[in-house]
Order: sequence, then structure tokens, then C-alpha cells
Amino acid sequence: MAKQPMLKFVKIERDMPEKREASVRSHDFDEIYAEFAKAKAEEQASRCSQCGVPYCQSHCPLHNNIPDWLNLTATGRLEEAYEISQATNTFPEICGRICPQDRLCEGNCVIEQSGHGTVTIGSVEKYITDTAWEQGWVKPAAPAVERAESVGIIGAGPGGLAAADMLRRAGVQVIVYDRYDRGGGLLTYGIPGFKLEKDVVMRRIKQLEDGGVRFVFNCNVGQDMSFDEIRDQHDAVIIATGVYKSRDLRGPGAGAKGIVKAIDYLTASNRTANFGDTVPEFESGELNAKGKKVVVIGGGDTAMDCLRTAIRQGAESVKCLYRRDRANMPGSQRETANAEEEGVQFEWLTAPKGFKGDEAVEAVMVQKMRLGLPDATGRQSPEVIEGADYEEPADLVIKALGFEAEDLQTLWGAPELEVTRWGTVKAEFTSGRTGLPGVYAVGDIVRGASLVVWAIRDGRDCAEHVLKDFEKLAAIAAE
Repeated sequence: MAKQPMLKFVKIERDMPEKREASVRSHDFDEIYAEFAKAKAEEQASRCSQCGVPYCQSHCPLHNNIPDWLNLTATGRLEEAYEISQATNTFPEICGRICPQDRLCEGNCVIEQSGHGTVTIGSVEKYITDTAWEQGWVKPAAPAVERAESVGIIGAGPGGLAAADMLRRAGVQVIVYDRYDRGGGLLTYGIPGFKLEKDVVMRRIKQLEDGGVRFVFNCNVGQDMSFDEIRDQHDAVIIATGVYKSRDLRGPGAGAKGIVKAIDYLTASNRTANFGDTVPEFESGELNAKGKKVVVIGGGDTAMDCLRTAIRQGAESVKCLYRRDRANMPGSQRETANAEEEGVQFEWLTAPKGFKGDEAVEAVMVQKMRLGLPDATGRQSPEVIEGADYEEPADLVIKALGFEAEDLQTLWGAPELEVTRWGTVKAEFTSGRTGLPGVYAVGDIVRGASLVVWAIRDGRDCAEHVLKDFEKLAAIAAE
């Protein structure tokens, strides 16, 4: 009887790739987790129970065939594991690094529910595709047959890139327009290198370029090129801009110097630390935490990125203010633990009331909170504790309160583009079709601020429907 390669969760404990010591990793922007060795990846994959109803797969937005590629990894069939992995996910090595697995696949692992510790799905996923790149199994997105149809994609973030990949593989002519000087969107300029090293993103951009996708960088739609011009040049247009408008703070002194937006701070850091760019605002100290008392306001993953970046820049102290408790924070618990290990202090149940300082911020006026009754989402609403205010010294305050949609109708001179009351583009889920003929929208600009994996899912789904719509138009034209 053949030896059973799976279901070893009873004998083998959960194990993550080695994590660099906080005292070492907090001084650089390299990824903090090492790569699994072949034997360790096979060992950890073998813990999968191959359950009849794979909740890991159903709770993955991409519905990745996780049990299948874990089985193939455990049995040494790694190239097949890669083929299964990339069949449903355009960027598996990116998702393996930055997906909040504790809230998605791993958080719903059956053996986790039974007390054995989840399979380390994300780390194995990363290992599979990193190995595929090393072995040359990853091929350009080049089609077998070229098509005449052309698609313009506005936004080179994960949603736009996923759509570009699928469309190009089908032979469609694809041009991606982006406001930045490099592709990747928030993958490049929003997420720090210690979570996602930039060569991982850049090799995907090159793969798309090698496959025939054309990129037009430094292109601000509405300024350098109108929305109507892009529509006129293509058979279809996909809006994949993401949401970049930062939610703001109110209260006395909220406009003081030294209070900055998270996206500006992270972009400056990524440019300087990962690409060696010269950023005047970083050089002047405006977007540099070195030697400063830093306070980050917010409890999501963007806040964690800012906190951990400030540590690496040599801040004197780094504190996080969040109005709810740890159990109710929206960010990854894994990222919170990493931040604490690196020296971040969390002040739970606190919120800013205002700011002190004449020319520049000197302190945050903080009000203590308690959790009251649940709100419409089911989360307990924070309530102010009267008389418990205090001041938190700060000379750099980073606003990480989330993102909203920009006013595309005004920016693009496109009042005919329908938007919701939140400013997001009104589009059909799955297909991405908007009310304008041949115009689609995907990712955060439709959903609101969400996860990278959802943007990838939206981009792939939209590309599939664009191809179907092209086929329908071709059939009509042939009648």
C-alpha cells in the first residue's frame, strides 16, 4: 500500500518560514520572512487534510485550488502545482506575501478549527511561484494568435494588470495608462518592501511588456490625455484606478505642518528606500520619520505599514492611536504582532480630538474611548469617556484613516460616467460593465478600498466578460 503523503497535521506541527529577528529587520526594508526550503515546503503542505469541503478554497476570493496544489507540492510535483496555482491567480507570489491569510484561506482551514494549527498556505503559495520563476516555468503573456480588438486600461494596479494579462493572452492589443512612472500601483508605491520587495512586482511588469502589453506612464487622465481620447482609441476601456483620496481628520490644528497623508508618506519611502529616487519632501524631513516622535492614526493595514516604516527610518518613538480595541481592529493581527516586535506602541481605545502647535504640530490631543453598542456593521461603536483626555507628544502625525474615490467625473471631464453616492464607479459586479458602451470598471474604484486579491479577481472576471462582449459584437457584425 502506498504511503499516505497527506493528512500529517496530527504528527507535524504548523511551522512558518524563519522570521528575521526584529532587532535586525527593523533597520532595513527587506522582506522579513525567509523562503521555505523544498523539504520544509513539502512537509508543511503534507499537513493538509484534503477535506471534502475545502473552506480555504471557498473563502479565497479567487477560489484558488488550494488542496490540489498543496497535494502536488507535498508529492514533489512542483511544476504541476505552479500550473494549478496560476490557473486561478495572476500573481500568486504576490498574494502569498501580502494577502491577510489569517482572515481568508488560513483563517478558515478545517484543521485550524480542530485545534491543530492551520496549514501555512500563503508561505507555500509564495514558495511555489518563486521556484517557478527560478526554474523558468513562468512565461510571457504572449498569445498564439493576434486579434484586432484593442483595450485601454486606466490604472496599472493589481486589477488593471490582471485584466491586461488575461486579455493579452487572448491576443487582444492592450495599452495600460498610469499616473505613476512605474507600474504596480499600490503594490509598488503603497506597500513597503518589508512585505513585498519591489523586484517581485517589477518582474511581473516586465513579463507583461515582454508579452506585448504597452504601458504609458506619467499619464494623468484629464490632464495629459482626456477620457474621451482614450475611449476613441480603443474598442473597450477598463477603469482600474483604485481609490487614492485620503480620508481626512477634523478638529483644531488639523491643518498644521507635520500632519501628513499615509499615501504620501509611504510613496516617498518606497521611492527612496526601494528605488533610490530623490524625493524632495523626504530630503527636507517633511515625509521622513528620522529622529521624530511619530503618531499614526488608524488601525488598518495601511496604518501598520506606516508604523513599521517609521521604525525603519529611525524614529525616536512610534505610537498608534486606534479608537477601538485590538479585537476590533481591521488590520491583520499578524502585522500588528510584527509591529509590536519591532517596537511600535499601540494605544487602544484612543482617538484624536485636535492638535497643538504654533507653526508645526507638537502634540495630539487624545480622547479616551470605550466600546458601546454595536453599529450597523455589528461592530461595537466607540464612545468618548468624558474627562479622560490627554496629550501625546508628536512632531510627525500620519493619517491612515482609509481611502475614498476621487471625483472622476470632474477630474476626467466625464459627467456621463455614473458614480455611486460614495463616488465609486457604478458598474456590474463580475462583468464590470458601466452604463457607458464599451466602458468597464474593476477593483477598488467599484468596491471601495478593499484587498489586492479582490482587485485581481475583478480584473480577471472583467477580462473574461470583455472577451465575451467582443465575440457578441463580432457575431452581430457577421450577420
